[in-house]
Amino acid sequence: MAQQLNKRIISIDVLRGMVMLIMLLDHVRERIFYHQQVGDPMDLSVVEPALFFTRLMAHWCAPTFVFLTGISAWLYSQKSAQPKQAASTFLLQRGVFILLLEVTVINFSWFGSYDILYLQVMWAIGVSMIVLAGLLFLPRAVLMAVGFIIVFGHDALVPISFEPGELGYSLWTMLHQRGMLISDGPLAVRVSYPVLPWIGLIVLGYCLAPLFAKNVVPSERQGKLLKLGLVCFALLAVLRGFNIYGEALPWSMQDSFITSVMSFLNFTKYGPSLDFMLLTIGLSMVFLSKMEHVDNRVTDILKTFGSAPLFFYVLHLYVLLISYEILKVTFGSTQGELFGVDYVWQVWAFTIPLAALLYFPTKAFSRYKHSHKNSWVKFL
Repeated sequence: MAQQLNKRIISIDVLRGMVMLIMLLDHVRERIFYHQQVGDPMDLSVVEPALFFTRLMAHWCAPTFVFLTGISAWLYSQKSAQPKQAASTFLLQRGVFILLLEVTVINFSWFGSYDILYLQVMWAIGVSMIVLAGLLFLPRAVLMAVGFIIVFGHDALVPISFEPGELGYSLWTMLHQRGMLISDGPLAVRVSYPVLPWIGLIVLGYCLAPLFAKNVVPSERQGKLLKLGLVCFALLAVLRGFNIYGEALPWSMQDSFITSVMSFLNFTKYGPSLDFMLLTIGLSMVFLSKMEHVDNRVTDILKTFGSAPLFFYVLHLYVLLISYEILKVTFGSTQGELFGVDYVWQVWAFTIPLAALLYFPTKAFSRYKHSHKNSWVKFL
């Protein structure tokens, strides 16, 4: 059974490693293809298919990070005689640590300055962890109901909005309405990731985690994960197919098959619509169901990236910051005031060798983390 549990954790690392590399691709795009910006949802009249599907792949990342954080918190707690207390302490401490990183080290890495404080994915993860630290003491059925209500119900709140200066604007901006939290003063603050949907997602991840308990038969777990993934896809097909609910921007038939597919898959990420989460989490559950017993060189590489996610996250941001400045000094401003490449394939071509280079420090840190008991190392 211990070996089975180890494999289950490895399959989680493989999935996490996969989305880390996709995240790297998207952040490379934001560095060297920033002159061709994409909206949320994307404007199909100006976004070519290659750029659309490259960006669409990146949609998989944030929901998977948050969902797996809930699963990992439960798995961590099973080592303790007081699981809920252990999970709560872990989530609270790590959530606060991630928030501190977000407003200091991570924010600086984006632009090399603190002109605007952007509250992005690490903010959403940190806040979600802190909220889950308190909610997990609820009975599991109640906790699961809370998660479902948030994930399936938050799209009904889209018509509710507040203008700057109105009572409730600040709270609603943090919870559901993306926008500027503070516009005036020495430091402007913008909420890019409203946290309410992410809280629901981390809660559902935590509630699903007992499927990964060591007393669950692997074939039973895999079957349930596959069924849950297919249910997500079926719900998506109905809700999105008939434009019933779950996405503010309706899809429609376009002039070609490929643009019709793009219209169907053009989901809102900030904050994530229900259809967005059904697609991404459904894909994650199918992936977990199929990858548990796959063990080869590729999965070994993915496990390495997935075993030190926060270290890789911070490292790659600074590597990209420095690389961009070197490219701009070397080649000049090739796209207006920015350095940039002309084609999406060049973004992929830049990402592949960069991933290979980042593998070695990530592997070294992963080995160090697992061979030392320093508490600060475990946070990374």
